Parts: sequence; structure tokens; C-alpha cells
Amino acid sequence: MKKVKLLFILAVTTIVGHTAQAQIAPVDANGVAVGGYDVVSYFSGEAKRGFENFSAKHDGVTYYFYTKDNRATFQKSPEKYLPQFGGYCAWGVGAKTAKFPTDPETYDIVDGKLYLFFNAPFNGEQFNTVLDWNSRTTELKKAAHKNWPKVSMGK
Repeated sequence: MKKVKLLFILAVTTIVGHTAQAQIAPVDANGVAVGGYDVVSYFSGEAKRGFENFSAKHDGVTYYFYTKDNRATFQKSPEKYLPQFGGYCAWGVGAKTAKFPTDPETYDIVDGKLYLFFNAPFNGEQFNTVLDWNSRTTELKKAAHKNWPKVSMGK
């Protein structure tokens, strides 16, 4: 029975490890933000991958949108939809004073702001930073905003 349980756990771990969303830098080598995800879509409760033909530039970075309406919404008020901390993991900035890549499907909206999080295997276990964030949002959000000037400068 123990062998069956162990094999099941290994199979699930392997499947989860292979299906987990890749971690991304805030802006890729092509200048596309958030892995091509529509930053406006997060505010309707679902992270949706945008399309190149519904794109817009802001501060030299390209954003993809799921619909033309989302693109138009972004263009009216881009600052409202940009991820906090330059798109780096909010937990990493707050808890570790560091820049971590993010899983564009792991996010939180707090006080009308978009926060992205690291969620991937780390040291052999799934490490989803939004879980700790959710249990300490006020503390970590405050720390992240305090730490961001130093973290953003790479110091």
C-alpha cells in the first residue's frame, strides 16, 4: 500500500511539475509584458492571454489584450492596470526584498491594484508565494511598497 501511495504522489508531482505555468520576466526579449497576458482581464476575475493584433505600447513596452475593448480601456488609463513592482513577484519584493519572476496566472487584486506572484517548483516542492501573501497581505503589501525603491534599483 505504501508503494502505491508513493507512486501516486510521484506521478502527481511529476504531472504538476510539467503542467505548471512557466515563470516569466516582467518583459520578455521582444518587449512584451506579462507573458502576453491581458492586464485588463485580471480585473474581471480571469487572467486571459491577449492577442498580438490587439496590442498597445506604453512606456516602450508592448501589452497584448484579449479584446479591442480591453485595449481601449487600457489606453484610457494605463497606470490603473499595470502590475505593481514592475511585474515582479509582489511576495518576493515584500518578504525577501528581491525580484522574482512570476506565473501570469497567479495574481491578486488588492485596493484596485494588480499583484503577480511566483508559483513553480522550487527545491523539489511547488512554491506558490500567493498563499503566504494571502495570509499576510497587509504586512507584505506594506513591506513591498517600502522595499520597492531599493529593489527596483537593484540594491
